[in-house]
Amino acid sequence: MTQRVIGVAGFKNSGKTTLVERLVTELTGRGYRVSTIKHAHHSFDIDHEGRDSFRHRAAGAAQVAVVSRHRWAVISELRDDAEPPLDEMLAKLDPCDLVIVEGYKRDGHDKIEVRNLENTNPNLSDEDETIVAVAANGEVTGCPVPVYDRDNIFALADFICGRTGLVEVP
Repeated sequence: MTQRVIGVAGFKNSGKTTLVERLVTELTGRGYRVSTIKHAHHSFDIDHEGRDSFRHRAAGAAQVAVVSRHRWAVISELRDDAEPPLDEMLAKLDPCDLVIVEGYKRDGHDKIEVRNLENTNPNLSDEDETIVAVAANGEVTGCPVPVYDRDNIFALADFICGRTGLVEVP
């Protein structure tokens, strides 16, 4: 089976993370196993100074695994290596029904553009053929792809299911 992927892309403060969160809730509520990948444009830490795992990384470990009864994580230090491409990160995920990718707006997978109409950013769908729908917080006219209310999570989830082949949507 081919991995099903849908992206959520847009500019800062457009509502991407909130939309991803709400889509995950809706789709997992329908019984689907959903994974996410979030692209960060900045450095980040999932462990903190003074913690054992942080100390392991600071000492030079290339990878640190943190494991508990409730979850596990592997932290990989890139040091001077290039950021891994999306395809490489997708290959590291466990099998699931759908992967929702937040960010990676220049990659070649299908994406839903999130628009906050209070911002004055350019419209991605005008020049990006990988944008397959727009989710906006108001009326959008003259758009080359279907437009959904950003808060109509049910309709957006139906669109994603149909687009990715999770189910047939009439």
